[in-house]
Amino acid sequence: MLRDVAEDDLPIFFEHQRDPIATRMAAFPSRSREAFMAHWHDEVLANPTGEVKTIVIDDEVVGNVLSWQQHDARLVGYWLGREHWGRGIATRALTEFLNEHETTRPLHAWVARDNVASLRVLDKCGFHPDPATPPHTNDDGIVELLMVLERPASGVPVANDRDGPPQDA
Repeated sequence: MLRDVAEDDLPIFFEHQRDPIATRMAAFPSRSREAFMAHWHDEVLANPTGEVKTIVIDDEVVGNVLSWQQHDARLVGYWLGREHWGRGIATRALTEFLNEHETTRPLHAWVARDNVASLRVLDKCGFHPDPATPPHTNDDGIVELLMVLERPASGVPVANDRDGPPQDA
């Protein structure tokens, strides 16, 4: 399900982040193609503290999952194309990522409070609201919660678990 990111994946990721419903749900603005590619090349793929994987289902690139260091916290995020929401892919991909690629704990994830599907994905993977961090309202008025994972992720959920929109990546 997870593999290293290939250059050919980036145009697919770019299209995923252009979806206006996904950007609203993730509380993460879409970037222009030039800005997106520069960010991925210069900040994501070149980041020595980052771990980045492409999510593949039936030989199709459906999204990505990544982690990075930001200030004193280790963060994780993921993004799936909207056509792949609601099939349990995000939960399975994040669980695999947490079990096999990103084992640092505690691990944090910012999520829009209204993004019920991503809250559910994070909950199924063992995250809970960070009691030390109050909700944050971003520049667009969207309330975001900081979730924390303090223990290893449990096993992969059953295949029919449903999940939905992306959590920011």
